[in-house]
Parts: sequence; C-alpha cells; structure tokens
Amino acid sequence: MSTESQRNSLAACIEACRDCHDTCLSMATGHCLFMGGHHSEPEHIRTMLLCAQTCELAISAMVMESTLHKEICALCADICDACAASCSGLEGMEDCYERCRTCKDLCESMSEG
Repeated sequence: MSTESQRNSLAACIEACRDCHDTCLSMATGHCLFMGGHHSEPEHIRTMLLCAQTCELAISAMVMESTLHKEICALCADICDACAASCSGLEGMEDCYERCRTCKDLCESMSEG
C-alpha cells in the first residue's frame, strides 16, 4: 500500500471513529434516555458509552501514530460490533447502527494493515 493510500485509509478511519463517537454519545445521552424501555437498559447505555470512549482512544492512537494503534483499532472494531448489535432492531437507532458498522469495518482494516 502506498504512503498516500495509507494516509487516506488513516484519515477515513479517524473520521469514522469521530462520527461513531459523536453518534453513540449523543444517542445514549439523548434518544435512548428519552425513549426508555430497552433503549435505556443499563447494559445498552454502557455499551454505547464504552463504544464512544474506545473510538476516542482509537482516534488518539492514530493521530499520535502510536505503534499500538493496530491493537487499539482491533479492540475498537470489537466494541463497535457489540454496540451495533445492541442498537440493532431498536426504534430510531439506525444511524447509530450504521456508524458503528462503518467504524468497525474501517478499524478492522486498520488493525490488519
């Protein structure tokens, strides 16, 4: 992979992590709490908040060009996958589901590259 291609992949992953972080955080503290029921179950909220925090950690690792960014991105992919599963089928959570899936896919690619 060329240096320019690597930079583009890195930038795309950072953007996906930012989008996922912002969406998970705002949905967990807004939509989910207001909806109640399954949306506000403690494990669902914890998963969403952990996803947001892990995305933030992955962004930091990539921006700092840490040698550990691959491991952190692998972890982020796993947590995004869990968050997408938690959001799947819940009313109004389609955007969060999609952002988590996109972030998962890009973080997986980053962890393998």
